[in-house]
Amino acid sequence: MIRDTTTLIEPTPQEGFVETRFIQDITNRAMSYMGAGFPVHFRGRAGTGKTTLAMHIASKIGRPVVLIHGDEEFTTADLVGGEYGYRIRKVVDNFIHSVLKTEEDMVKRWVDNRLTVAAKYGFTLIYDEFTRSRPEANNILLSILEEHILDLPAARGGEHYLQVDPDFRAIFTSNPEEYAGTHETQDALRDRMITLDMENFDEDTEIAITISKSNISKSDAEKIVALIRDLRSSDVCEVAPTVRASVMICRAAHLQNIRPAASNPIFRQICMDILTSQTMRYGPNRGDGRIKNVVQGLIDKHCPALVSQRKVKTEKKKVMVNA
Repeated sequence: MIRDTTTLIEPTPQEGFVETRFIQDITNRAMSYMGAGFPVHFRGRAGTGKTTLAMHIASKIGRPVVLIHGDEEFTTADLVGGEYGYRIRKVVDNFIHSVLKTEEDMVKRWVDNRLTVAAKYGFTLIYDEFTRSRPEANNILLSILEEHILDLPAARGGEHYLQVDPDFRAIFTSNPEEYAGTHETQDALRDRMITLDMENFDEDTEIAITISKSNISKSDAEKIVALIRDLRSSDVCEVAPTVRASVMICRAAHLQNIRPAASNPIFRQICMDILTSQTMRYGPNRGDGRIKNVVQGLIDKHCPALVSQRKVKTEKKKVMVNA
């Protein structure tokens, strides 16, 4: 029986999750590797859907999920468990009214942390951004993933080795090692997992995600996604924009009931605010300012001025009269 369920997440499918052929391919590959008993590692830069995909796969496995976020300050105890507080027992014996006998006993209280809980009960572990934890803290994973044994400290009492439950599964995510705040992964740990490098989504998937996350029309989403993909392939971005940029622009425009049109100064400003900040680490004015010109040109290219329906009908009437 598990006494503390506050560390668990019920694996329910995410609302509005987009599952295109592109996503299905990655999901099927990951599920097949995990079915063979190997942990899966999604590696990619921010905005490529690593964590969302990990949660989606965990929902397909169907077991409770234990989620850990990598942290620079983590130690092995933060993963396995440690001594937290004390348990005090006091016995007062006054059976003979003239004799008072007291006995006190105080012991440190051991609490299992999330990795131990997942390994013991066969839950699905999602270790998000695990390279943000120091390698020495993650060394405890080596025996879990290979020998399926968890080496427990003697202070825990009872068994010193825990046999990992056969239903235990592990999913890892990480940014590339050149990212700020990440550590180089030890070769022994990398060798125990199958790494799937996450690249940008294909165009159909980006459009579907943008529509799902912003409730914008397909035609408008196509324009924004095309703009983002062109900007991504240009050589002016220090950081290439991801599908998150498309979602941000579409949400902001949809909230103000604005269609994507270059003639609308508010829409143009939304694009400039989001795209120039996301693609330049130190701001567009630090370099030669090319990013502003490129974004302006792409807005004009992909979001031409909208023609009103009344004007369209008038133009059709003129054509019919001339004919």
